[in-house]
Formats: sequence, C-alpha cells, structure tokens
Amino acid sequence: MNTFKSIDELLRVLEREKLLLKQMFQKRPSTSLKYDYALELSEYKEERIKYLIDYGIIRDNGNFLEMEDVYLKFFEDVLQVNENINVSFVDDYLGRLNENIDYYLKEDNEQRKYNYHKEVRRCLKNIAMITVRNVIDLKRNIDNTYKNEPNYRVKLSKLKNLDEKRKNIALLINRSEDIIENSQPVFFRVAMDTQMRIVVNDVKLQLNDSYHNLIEIEKQIIHYLNLIAYQNRIFEKVRRLKYLRDQFLLEEKTDILQIVNMRNPVWMEPQTNYRIKLSVDNLRTSAAALELIGKVVSKRKNQTKGLKNMADAIPPEYMKTEGEVLDLINLQEIYNAFSASSSHLFKFVMGYNYHKKLNTDDKILFFCQIASQYAEGLNFTDNYETSYDVEYPLIYSR
Repeated sequence: MNTFKSIDELLRVLEREKLLLKQMFQKRPSTSLKYDYALELSEYKEERIKYLIDYGIIRDNGNFLEMEDVYLKFFEDVLQVNENINVSFVDDYLGRLNENIDYYLKEDNEQRKYNYHKEVRRCLKNIAMITVRNVIDLKRNIDNTYKNEPNYRVKLSKLKNLDEKRKNIALLINRSEDIIENSQPVFFRVAMDTQMRIVVNDVKLQLNDSYHNLIEIEKQIIHYLNLIAYQNRIFEKVRRLKYLRDQFLLEEKTDILQIVNMRNPVWMEPQTNYRIKLSVDNLRTSAAALELIGKVVSKRKNQTKGLKNMADAIPPEYMKTEGEVLDLINLQEIYNAFSASSSHLFKFVMGYNYHKKLNTDDKILFFCQIASQYAEGLNFTDNYETSYDVEYPLIYSR
C-alpha cells in the first residue's frame, strides 16, 4: 500500500474526493457504498477510486466500497460522533504519563527534561479530553439504547455492558487523580511551574466534573433497568392473560370481571360525534345544578344592556385634510436627460434647468449622487478638470 509523502498531498486528495468521502461517512452505520454510485461521485474516473484504494483511504469489498478504519475513526473523533467508548486510550496515556515522569526525574539535560515536561502536560490534557468525550458518548449511547433498541434482551445486555464501561471510566479517573495527588509527589513538586499548574488544575476540574456526571449516569442506568424490568413484568402478565383468553379460561382463572367493574375510566367510554346534553330530570332534582343555574342567572342580571364606554365624537378639525407640497429634485429625470446628451456629467449638472434657484454646493451634491447611484451606466475617464474650485473627473454616458 502506498503512503502519502506530505500533508499537502493528503489534504489535496481529501479536498478532491470530499463528495465521495462525505457520502461514505454518512452511510457508515447502515451499509457500504455501491461502486457504481462511488464512480458517479468521482466523475466516472476509475483511476481516482483506484488511487484512494492504493493509498489506504478506502477499501474494496466486492461491489461495495468502505472507508478505512483509521480515517473513519479520525472523522468520528474530530466531529465527536463516535459511538464506541474506548477506555484503553486513557490506560495507554496513563502508562505514557508514568514513563515520561520517570524519564524527567532521571534526566540531567535541561532540553530533554523540558521535552519530557511538555510530554507530561500533553498526556494530562489528552487524559482529561478523552475522559470527557467518553462520558458524553456513554450518556448518548445509553439514551439511544433505551429509546431505539427494539429487542428487549439486546437492550438489557447493552445497558449492562455500558454500565461496565461506566465503571471502567470511573476507575481510570481514580487512577489519574491518584497519579496527580499521591503516586508522583516528587515530580509535581519539582516540575510545578506556571504551565504545569494550569494544566493540572484544568485536568482536576474536568476529571471531577466527569466523575459527578458518571454518578448521574449510574442513576439513569438503574432507572432504565428498573423500567425494563417493570415493562417485562407487564409483558409477561399480558402474555399470560392472552393465553388464558385463547383457552377460554380468562374468567375462570382470574378476577378480571371484578376488577373491570370496579373501574370507570373516561378513556374506556365510547366516543360520540354529538354534543352531550344535560339531563332535564337531573337539572330538576339536583341541588348542585340548581345552585349553578342561580349563579348564571344572577350574573346575567348584573350585566347592563347597551354599549359601554363609548368614545366622544371626533372633533371636526381632525377631519380636515391638508396637503404638504415637497419641492424635491428628481435625480432619475436628470440622469435620463444626461444620457441623451453628449456633454460630460459635471458640465451638464451645473448647467441643467432646475426650475428653481440652487447654489453651487447643491449642484455638486447632485453630481456626486448621480455618479454614485448610476455608476453602471456611466463611463469614468482618467481625465480631470477644475471648475468652481472643485477638481472632478470627466464622466460620460455609455
């Protein structure tokens, strides 16, 4: 298998095949991508698909194509959509953390000691980051398992396995805190500079929050397991009742008739398509109905007839219509007249008949507004002239 020689080459290939890789990533949970569809996304160039296979980005599986695990995991980790909870990464970083601490304490060269110091900080950050991500993935997987898994036995097994992963994450958090607090006191006392102190404090806070979230997750798992057990008991009872009903032994072996007669829920009543009217006999004999009728009658008696809170008539002076004449200059009209002329814009604007007296500043303002608003229909030249103590470009109509 070929390998990329530079990051630029890798990024160039990923950019070129982004449509194909996007479709393969979106279809990763369900099925592989058909070769014909992949060929369509690659502009029907088989050499591009062969290039991806040769460089280990995708793999050929008969008539289907699949993304290689290393790239699939990279996209899932970066986008934080990984459904697999892998606690082994944290365990590996704990081992590397202890190793680099030991190297730091035994090293005499300052440059190499700094490199080990930097590696320790990096391991601590990765431990905290992976732990937080594992807790988030664990919470999401628990909810998805309980809500979307149709098989009861599979759902129960998945929740129990997720609970075991919760315990492993909690164990790794305890090990990480033990290394910081107890196992390596010499290193954290000698190497505790400003950068290390910031990293250690951040890691402690993240691990503490993760541990508290695990406690809530444990409660949620217990709640889900109890709900599953309750639902299973209901299911067993229903199945037993169905069996007795099929054998015509339901009334003989159970007290279902007595239980049903003791209950009168509204949802068991038949639905009606008409308004239910009150019983006249009940209205005549019921004291409660008589009291309600009396309240309605007294309320209606207290209501006064006619309109209330009528407004006064509108004063006549408010009904008079008065107009206000605004004396405005129509720039569109000036531009249309200029388009039919052969003069340049500044000369035309300064000599235009405005039907009223305007000063020079107003005309210069009109020149600037027309040049700005109707720039697409104007031809701006590189020649300039000066008039009225103003330097202006020569602008003609196209």
